[in-house]
Amino acid sequence: MLAGLAFKRKWRNKMKALGRPYHNPNIVTGANVQVCWEKFARYFEVELKEVKLRDGYYVMDPEKAVEMVDENTICVAAILGSTLNGEFEDVKRLNDLLIEKNKQTGWDTPIHVDAASGGFIAPFLYPELEWDFRLPLVKSINVSGHKYGLVYAGIGWVIWRSKEDLPDELIFHINYLGADQPTFTLNFSKGSSQVIAQYYQLIRLGYEGYKNIMENCQENAILLKEGLEKTGRFNIVSKDNGVPLVAFSLKDNSCHNEFEVSDMLRRFGWIVPAYTMPPDAQHVTVLRVVVREDFSRTLAERLVVDIQKVLHELDTLPARISAKLSVSDEKAENGVVVKKSDLEVQREITAVWKKFVMDRKKTNGVC
Repeated sequence: MLAGLAFKRKWRNKMKALGRPYHNPNIVTGANVQVCWEKFARYFEVELKEVKLRDGYYVMDPEKAVEMVDENTICVAAILGSTLNGEFEDVKRLNDLLIEKNKQTGWDTPIHVDAASGGFIAPFLYPELEWDFRLPLVKSINVSGHKYGLVYAGIGWVIWRSKEDLPDELIFHINYLGADQPTFTLNFSKGSSQVIAQYYQLIRLGYEGYKNIMENCQENAILLKEGLEKTGRFNIVSKDNGVPLVAFSLKDNSCHNEFEVSDMLRRFGWIVPAYTMPPDAQHVTVLRVVVREDFSRTLAERLVVDIQKVLHELDTLPARISAKLSVSDEKAENGVVVKKSDLEVQREITAVWKKFVMDRKKTNGVC
């Protein structure tokens, strides 16, 4: 949000100086963008222009993003490590395309990189990847220390390429604590424990320490992916190069879906989220496992075993399509046959399936 405010203020100042309208700013992102960007757009009245996803391509397409840029675009926000499947967006390609468009139009549209997760991964696993200030249009980068910075929740920061990229009018100066202290935040007083913890981790681990941890996370993610592939039941949606996570979907979800798998895994102590992709890939549902420092090889192997148990149990349950056939798709009102809405049919299907599961639990209970 702070980076967005800086871009908005700098764009507004430029438009005012040129004597042009400055009341309709917009920001270009992918539909896979983290919700914080939607909050920024809504709270600070900036139009959010989203590049839609498509089958097999679940990040922002640089070509389509640049096509959406106009003179009111305050910046293009690229994601280094999509929340949905961990994939890095092609910041280098975006930078090259945007440089060309800026030359043709006379604009100076910049780039922000949301490296909340990838900022602590790319430098250690992919040092040759160009996504940062090596690219001239990248003006600011944000990182979350509570993700792969290995600190508990509550710390993140944004850095700018130069002082000129952060308008001084957004910075407040206070001196009542004994010296001049510039501040640019949206939160008020809070504890410093996360800052101290991050400082400790940076000193304790250093470059080699973080590199070893990230390599280990990547190896365990690959192990988990290979284990899921061996079941023959899943498509892998995530990429090997990116955030160490595994996003996967059922090859055949006509009988049972990913939400059922997620729900039944909770019985084994696993919280594996299932969710649908954003537009225009909302028909794709995936499960996601994020591999962190404490997710060991043993846990990866155990998760695969528990997923296989869940699949075996689901295979013994009636398929959702069978439940659908058992629920009449029509109802009579005053002697007139009225077709039920999709929502009504779905609710009845869910009720039938839940009843079956509950009845089964009753018969399988310990006396």
